[in-house]
Amino acid sequence: MSRLASALLALATAAAVAVAVAARPAVDVTATVAFGDGYTPLFGFDNILRSADDRTVSLLLDRTTGSGFISSAMYEHGFFSASIKLPSDYTAGVVVAFYTSNGDVFPKTHDELDFEFLGNIRGKPWRMQTNMYGNGSVSRGREERYVLPFDPTTEFHRYSILWARDAVVFYVDDVPVRHLRRARAGRDFPAKPMALYATVWDASNWATSGGRYRVNYHYGPFVASFTDLALTGCSSPTEEGCADALAASDPAVMTLAKQQAMRQFRERNMVYSYCYDTRRYPVPFPECDLVESERSRFKDSGHRLALRRRRVGRRPPNKADM
Repeated sequence: MSRLASALLALATAAAVAVAVAARPAVDVTATVAFGDGYTPLFGFDNILRSADDRTVSLLLDRTTGSGFISSAMYEHGFFSASIKLPSDYTAGVVVAFYTSNGDVFPKTHDELDFEFLGNIRGKPWRMQTNMYGNGSVSRGREERYVLPFDPTTEFHRYSILWARDAVVFYVDDVPVRHLRRARAGRDFPAKPMALYATVWDASNWATSGGRYRVNYHYGPFVASFTDLALTGCSSPTEEGCADALAASDPAVMTLAKQQAMRQFRERNMVYSYCYDTRRYPVPFPECDLVESERSRFKDSGHRLALRRRRVGRRPPNKADM
């Protein structure tokens, strides 16, 4: 699809959505909940620290275990959000995940929507990965990776997943960074109830440089903190008006300004896309809009060409970092 055709389609879609949702009631997706009102510990119970007001929870990874929590209910569509602060310093091999899944209920046909934050060696940034699985499509991973335009370890930043009937949108600080439409993803679009998860764990075998750098517990414990927990979902497909209200909510409406902000974020920060990984997928997926000017910035492995020259004199990792 040409860039002009993609732009015209996006404009037409935005106009159609605006007309369609004008008469629908919206839902408040900004309301937050206390941890105990919407979530329950999942594993690593001694490594889950809750604030006195139960509005902030910290997950720890140490030599003994990682940790995680899960929503108390499963949802048929919803808006799931948290402000997250990631561990600092040397974090190679560490993965912090904020995602929806039903793998425990549908192990062979599971659905999943992922934010995964991949740690790094000292002096190199965290990378953020998004992904979608539908109906057990684990052999057709739709990974995208990005560098963040801020330091995610110094303060909280908001990460959100909007899962509506017709689209999925990933947000960072209220800026959409990825938009997937059901009509184009087909049967790979998530369609069964999912729970929300948050975890921190040791992924030394793949997370940093393909497993070259592993977790070094000399720098632990690794602490990921979550606050502003938003959990707005439809408890069943027949819940009165829920899906319509979600479709009319602000995160579901992709205005022209949002589309422009998303394009800018992706142009500046995306460092891997499955759409340009022709080694892995010689035939692009139906939802991939291949833009020639964008294609030239990526290798056939899907990885972006170097954004900038490596700084001269950067300190190599010392032995303690290995």
